[in-house]
Amino acid sequence: MARNPKSTSVAEITEEFRSSSAAVLTEYRGLTVAQLKELRRSLGGNATYAVVKNTLTKIAAKDAGVEGLDSLLAGPSAIAFVKGDPVEAAKGIRDFAKAHPKLVIKGGYLDGKVLSAADVTTLADLESREVLLAKLAGAMNASLQQAVSLFAAPLSQAARAIDALRAAAEADPSIIGGAGTSPAAAAATEAEADAPAPEVEAPAAEAAPEVEAPVAEASTDAAEADADAATPAEANAEASTEVDAPVAEASTDAAAAAEETAAG
Repeated sequence: MARNPKSTSVAEITEEFRSSSAAVLTEYRGLTVAQLKELRRSLGGNATYAVVKNTLTKIAAKDAGVEGLDSLLAGPSAIAFVKGDPVEAAKGIRDFAKAHPKLVIKGGYLDGKVLSAADVTTLADLESREVLLAKLAGAMNASLQQAVSLFAAPLSQAARAIDALRAAAEADPSIIGGAGTSPAAAAATEAEADAPAPEVEAPAAEAAPEVEAPVAEASTDAAEADADAATPAEANAEASTEVDAPVAEASTDAAAAAEETAAG
């Protein structure tokens, strides 16, 4: 079964609306076929230019969710469906209209909003996306260069200050070591600052006598124990002396008795 030409046209226009970023509506009355071809070439790849029927276009716009174009769809109508940069497309149509006054700009549609003819002209007066990007890149590059200069300036100033300080220190070392302080005195001061090491060893030295003290006390206890052991020996010696004394006295008495007997 053959397709309805009107239905096909509606579907095509609907798809054009859905796939386009913007649309510019014009009246082409009085333009020749050659001039329409020239207009299409001037738009290039930014837009496709098609002559449409108002009734079908209203249905297609409604199907695509585009509202507010009914008032613009009067008289002979042709629509530039923008695929690229809307500014470039608006510029191309504006410039062609200046060269061919029979081309009349009715209005347009962009980002869900209906544009008047004046709005389309204003859009055409804007700088293109490429120009804006180039300016943005230039501004960013300039900002980066300024930032580099700002960061580099303190570094260069610090380097010059360090060089000046180094030269002054070579001429007068006291600038760094302190007024009236020679490098040897500074070295001695640093040596004294490193002196905390002996303080760490001092507790060990103090602990040594404490360790030896119990040993001395133990020696004293041992000496006392020896003295106590010697005391019973002396007592035994005295006891032996006391026991031997009566025996000696008895011997003396016996001897005296023998002498008396001999004398008698």
